[in-house]
Amino acid sequence: MAVTAGSSRPSNRLLLAEDALERVVAAALAEDVGTGDVTTEATVDTDAVGTAELVTRTAGVVAGLAAVEAVFRALDPEIRFEPLVEEGALVREPVAVARVSGSLRAILTGERTALNFLGRLSGIATLTRRYVDAVAGTGVAILDTRKTTPGLRVLEKRAVASGGGRNHRFGLSDGVLVKDNHLRAAGSVRAAVERLRAATDLPVEVECDTLEQVEEALAAGADAILLDNMSLDELRAAAGLARGRARLEASGGVTLDTVRAVAETGVDEISIGALTHSAPALDVSLELE
Repeated sequence: MAVTAGSSRPSNRLLLAEDALERVVAAALAEDVGTGDVTTEATVDTDAVGTAELVTRTAGVVAGLAAVEAVFRALDPEIRFEPLVEEGALVREPVAVARVSGSLRAILTGERTALNFLGRLSGIATLTRRYVDAVAGTGVAILDTRKTTPGLRVLEKRAVASGGGRNHRFGLSDGVLVKDNHLRAAGSVRAAVERLRAATDLPVEVECDTLEQVEEALAAGADAILLDNMSLDELRAAAGLARGRARLEASGGVTLDTVRAVAETGVDEISIGALTHSAPALDVSLELE
């Protein structure tokens, strides 16, 4: 077994609250189990016990162990759950990442829900790590977005952190991002920034898709500028205009093939929606011993 410990670097704003985790798990189990697991209840004795391992079949970054444990404990509080690797660990070959022991009915009923969480969240962490590795040495941070699965944001953003990425704002209440429609409604970049300064102490970030808008945002005193779908030449020009006066975030259409070049333009951060909306699930299974 080859395992490299990874560093889980969650945002200070992002706490995986126990009650939030329980709500997500309860909804997932209600969806899958419904009024009862007909197959398991008919074929497995009520007092049957067993042990199973959760196994990753491909290399990747492990995430979602807390959700997996919560699934089994929701079905049987007496279940025994043992993580075999740390959250954020990079597994380089197929390996058991956790062991669960206790009620066989609980193990089999929770199998699919647990694997769905483990595969989905590990897939997000794995893709994030690939982007983080691609920009290694540049000092540029890889950020997630709000393009998450409804109801699963807290878990998916935690998975991004487990993969070495950084969390952007969690929701609309804890961060400011002035987008094109806000600018249309406010009338101008300066008007939008001034109204926000009067309304909140949060740093103000403005989305810009032209260099002219970048100049306006800098003149208005924006704390950060999101450079939307700009070419490499435009990103370099924006960095030259900003000269450290505002944090620069590149976004839009960035891929693993292009992220390094984007990072080398002088931006501070790159946000990538694909981390959460397009990450392929890691291949995982549950195997009874």
